[in-house]
Amino acid sequence: MIITTDEQLGKLKEIGRICAMAREVMAEAMRPGMTTLELDEIGAKFLADHGAVSAPIITYEFPGATCISVNEEIAHGIPGDRVLRDGDLVNIDVSAAKDGVYADCGASYILGKGDPRLEKLCRDGKKAMWAGIKAVKAGAPLADIGIAIGKVAKKGGYTLIRNLASHGVGDSLHDEPGEVPTWPDKTERRKIGNGLVFTIEPFLSLGGQMAEQMYDDDEWTLTAEPLAPTVQYEHTIVATPRGPVVVTLAG
Repeated sequence: MIITTDEQLGKLKEIGRICAMAREVMAEAMRPGMTTLELDEIGAKFLADHGAVSAPIITYEFPGATCISVNEEIAHGIPGDRVLRDGDLVNIDVSAAKDGVYADCGASYILGKGDPRLEKLCRDGKKAMWAGIKAVKAGAPLADIGIAIGKVAKKGGYTLIRNLASHGVGDSLHDEPGEVPTWPDKTERRKIGNGLVFTIEPFLSLGGQMAEQMYDDDEWTLTAEPLAPTVQYEHTIVATPRGPVVVTLAG
């Protein structure tokens, strides 16, 4: 999507806020002993109560309103009978549509008291995302985003998952300009268009390089290869000449 009118921007901000609030409501409701399906139902109800529909369901017939990935899972986890436990690393990814406009956001959380390494990974995952967001400006190279994220990863001794990228969003869940690398990519030559709507979502890892399917009976859930703790933080943004406008904020 390219934002050209105030009406478009208003609709994008509305669905962006709904996605962010749904994610926060889910995060606040997480408790040891709860299943991921029960957590998903909280998100589904919030979206429905605010007139939004799950983007994964309407786009891909995904078997859940939201994606919930736990521990070894890093993306596209299917809500089900998995029981959450104290210390789990949980990623909640919420994407939804309202009035034909889509937004997408995600964050990783530690349930209760977690491993100090994971707590640091979460803090640095947020830093990596914000470094990428701050690199956004209409007319700037798209590659600047991955370069900025790569600096954070290198400084902390982390790896970046290199086959899960940011993407255009707005008119659909995965929109033009297609995938946007969140790692340093010397082949990326595109410029950031004015009004372009896309996500910034690096996957910061303690050793993972790629994402792959792990379960034979599950075509959705992805894990890191090699297997390693991985976090994802994501916002939907609009590129302007003055920098990024973040639309997936709960406040």
